[in-house]
Amino acid sequence: MKISVVGLGFVGTVTGACLCEMGHEVVGVDLDEGKVDLFARGRAPILEPHIDQLVADVWRSGRLRGTSDLKAAVADTDMTFVCVGTLRNADGSQDISAVENVVQSIGEAIARKKAFHSVVIRSTVVPGTTRNHILKLLEHASGGSVGESFGLANNPEFTREGSAVADFRAPSRIVVGEIDAQTGDRLSLIYSGIKSPIVRTSVEVAETVKYADNSWHALKVVFANEIDAISRFVGLDGSHVMDIFCSDRDLNISSAYLKPGFAFGGPCLPKDVGVLNHWCRSNGLEVPLLAHIIAGNEQIIDRAASQILATAHSRIAVLGLAYKAGVCDLRGSPIATLVQRLLKAGRNVRAFDPDVSRGRRLATRHDYTDDALDGLDGLLADDIDELLGWGEMIVVTSHAAQYSSALSKLAPGHAVLDLSTRSGIKGRPGR
Repeated sequence: MKISVVGLGFVGTVTGACLCEMGHEVVGVDLDEGKVDLFARGRAPILEPHIDQLVADVWRSGRLRGTSDLKAAVADTDMTFVCVGTLRNADGSQDISAVENVVQSIGEAIARKKAFHSVVIRSTVVPGTTRNHILKLLEHASGGSVGESFGLANNPEFTREGSAVADFRAPSRIVVGEIDAQTGDRLSLIYSGIKSPIVRTSVEVAETVKYADNSWHALKVVFANEIDAISRFVGLDGSHVMDIFCSDRDLNISSAYLKPGFAFGGPCLPKDVGVLNHWCRSNGLEVPLLAHIIAGNEQIIDRAASQILATAHSRIAVLGLAYKAGVCDLRGSPIATLVQRLLKAGRNVRAFDPDVSRGRRLATRHDYTDDALDGLDGLLADDIDELLGWGEMIVVTSHAAQYSSALSKLAPGHAVLDLSTRSGIKGRPGR
């Protein structure tokens, strides 16, 4: 395929050279004549391991050239990758003026073309930008419609400086956020030579995944350094502590706990995080990431309570009361906390949780259930079908089989809030 790559910085140079290595014809575009001159002579305008040799090799193939004429490049190619940089304004908002200027010119060039042209946003933009802003710019500038005269996709890069060429050649996955299927098909074909999974999704998901990746990487760095600060304070080697931490591949370094759902709870996590933070404050240790975990968790409960209280439903049926499915323990249960807030707000709440009901028959019931939630006797229901018939809104806290079976029998008119997936309040359709 004939491809133009706009922006010969770190992302654009690596993208252009690697695409050319895969057999595509690539035109590198930049307003900086110095970068264009280097690119056009087979020299990389950036410093990065292996990029100098790669650019020289693909340049000798005759498939790589450079230009400062963006509209001519669009006219001569089938697809344009937008790789220009985005900045941050003084107020913290994103400055995408460079992207806007490039997209405007691309749209004007598309207006002069008869052939379908695909535009791929590789610059990092906040969620919603591609569909809500860039698409409108392209439509206005080209006078055409997406899927007809042009296509649009968001294809985030996950390359790291220092290993960018290797990251491009063997990524963990390739994310294609498409608005039109033709552009999605083209990108899938372009990347077919790379033996990595291709994930085709919406542009909004693609935009968000990029920020999720970078935020997670930043979070891990801060977490490790805060644990190191705690370790050093008591004379320990923080690296040794984290080596042991990272050796757990089942929970610590895995996808465990990394699925959206409701707040954490139980007898351990709230207590231990709280005690550790108190110890840090007492010893003058600043650990802002760890210090805000509890507050972040409480915000999850607050959002759910606000979502329910924003409705007119007065009878709330809750499926699952313990802090997680399959246990009887109400200690630190975020569901119990949510129920207390709803009761305090004047809503009628009843709950069904057979594990909690069984736990109340234990001699140690006060340790696990009765002391955690006032009025538990009047709250717990024995018959799930009767409870669902009583409730106007059903709050689901887990995917337990008995809950799913009962929900399948619901009559139309019920509102359902699934906290196990945070999917929002939905009306129950007729069967």
